[in-house]
Amino acid sequence: QVQLEESGGGLVQPGGSLRLGCAASGSGFSINAMGWYRQAPGKERELVAVSASGRSTNYADSVKGRFTISRDNAKNMVYLQMNSLKPEDTAVYYCNARGVLYPGTVPYDSWGQGTQVTVSS
Repeated sequence: QVQLEESGGGLVQPGGSLRLGCAASGSGFSINAMGWYRQAPGKERELVAVSASGRSTNYADSVKGRFTISRDNAKNMVYLQMNSLKPEDTAVYYCNARGVLYPGTVPYDSWGQGTQVTVSS
């Protein structure tokens, strides 16, 4: 299995910035895509940003121009730089990784435990 560990959440004032990180660990795996989702109280989990192995990225419309996803493939890590944060960005942010396990190229879809991001004055 692939384990994901997130870091970097916290409390920030509106207009501030935070950087989330997520490290994937395990043995015998490759990563096709890593991304971030979030879930606010009373709402469904939603995509924030995803980075595929071909370096293509996709962002939710609500975060375009404010958030940037990046990956360090050598370290199996993904980051989310969040700028110009708004109260509506408040949520639990989850890291996600998808790929295959070896041997046998068995697909996996792993999630982190989540990290709280609160934007409030």
